Amino acid sequence: MEEVSFLGTAIVSITLALVFYTIGTWGEHLQHVLKVWHIVFFCAGLVMDTLGTSIMSKIAEEQGNDNMLHVWTGLLALILMAVHAGWAIWTYWRGSEKAKRTFSRFSVGVWAFWLIPYFIGVFMGMSH
Repeated sequence: MEEVSFLGTAIVSITLALVFYTIGTWGEHLQHVLKVWHIVFFCAGLVMDTLGTSIMSKIAEEQGNDNMLHVWTGLLALILMAVHAGWAIWTYWRGSEKAKRTFSRFSVGVWAFWLIPYFIGVFMGMSH
């Protein structure tokens, strides 16, 4: 029973990561300039994804499930999200106005890459 509640927590966390990261990324893209609230959503998405991924990793380890494509794309996505959040903070406080306006190109790329391990996880969950 405990594993089921952890799985639920992980699913909610990763789903919140998707919601937060999508709002931050597309809000920034549609507004054509980086704002503080976008950074807040990037960071919230990173925190929720890290929490959900940590829980899912423990569950997968206990079950002996080690889909390496999911592991490596998920790890790379977390690294990209952390770099993205750090770069967003730097760009907002130190970057030029042009950098703030063009930052969304990187944001959309990171968001799109993040969807790869997200959907791999969804398909793995549906196949069980």
